[in-house]
Order: sequence, then structure tokens, then C-alpha cells
Amino acid sequence: MRAEARERRKASIEAAAIELLLDQGYDNLSMLAVAKKAKASNETLYRWYGDKTGLFSALVDRNAENIRQSLRECIENTPSPTEALRNFGRRLLGVLSNPAAIALNRAAAADTTGTLGTALAQSGRDAIRPLVTDLVAKVQGDGLLTGLETETAAEIYLSLLIGDLQIRLVTRAVAEWSENDIDARAETAWQGVKLLSAGSATAFS
Repeated sequence: MRAEARERRKASIEAAAIELLLDQGYDNLSMLAVAKKAKASNETLYRWYGDKTGLFSALVDRNAENIRQSLRECIENTPSPTEALRNFGRRLLGVLSNPAAIALNRAAAADTTGTLGTALAQSGRDAIRPLVTDLVAKVQGDGLLTGLETETAAEIYLSLLIGDLQIRLVTRAVAEWSENDIDARAETAWQGVKLLSAGSATAFS
């Protein structure tokens, strides 16, 4: 199978897996059910993913790649690094609060082995932090957030942006977010890191 055709087939399989994950949860999800829904052979799924954990990891990887692509688009399509960072914050919150991402987080939270959580961490926040750090460096090149070290500013921004949101969504402590909720939280994170940067600059001046 050609690479492009294989990628399209994998995308179809993973889309089917996400649908079943939303409907049934991770514990009730089976490779056979995914194969039937995707109209693929069970042998193909095991050959490509190994097992259910491998399939989950692939779902996490695809979700993380969507986030990274979103960041790249923000950088490429927005001349101002500051606006790029703020736009990315809104996009990231949109991705993290969508049903598929919540389902993946719930699966990881329910896994007593920690395997799924490790996969989620490696392809999630750990993977996007360097990209956010690079963008923060560009923001600092424009004279903002200069009161903090670049990596510190990036970590603070992500912490203010994400906070305990994923946990609250996983536990259903908060309902699905609206665009207004996303915009408000993204703006609060941006203003918060600016304030902390200004405070640090004043303290050491």
C-alpha cells in the first residue's frame, strides 16, 4: 500500500476508534469493534498498532500533531509573535476541550498501569512545550515578557492557560466550554504571564 493511501486508511481507522471511544469508553473498546466500524481487517489493526494500547498511542499522537500543526499555522499566518501566541492559546483550549481530547484523557485517567498517561504526556504537553518556548522567545524579541527566562515564561503561560482544566473536564466538574469561555481563559493567561514578567523585572531592577 502506498504511503498516502496507508495514511488515509489509518486516519479512517483512528476516526472510527475515536467514535467508539466516545460511545463506549476505553475499557469497552475492542480492536475487533474498531476493525468492523472502519471496515478493516482485525489483522491490519494488529499489524499497524500492535494492540489496543498502541492504537490509543496513535490516537494521542494524531491529536498532538493537530495541536502542533495549529501552532505552526499560528506562526506562519500571524505576523506578530504576540498575536500568534494569543491565537495559539485559544486554539489549544479549543482542542483540549473537544470531546475527543476529553475521551482520551478519561481513558488515561482510568488506566491503572500508567501506560496511557505516559503516552498522553509524551505526545501532549511535553511535545508542544518546545514549540511554545520558541514562540515565547520571538515575543521577547519584540520586547514583551522579558522579565522572565524564556522557558520559565513558556511554562507559566501554559500553566495559566491549561491549569486544572483537563482534570475538571475529565471529572465533569465543568460542562463543555463555549467560545466565550475559551477567549476569556486565553486572555487571562496572557495577561497573567505579562503581569508576572513585569513584576519580576521590577523586583530585580
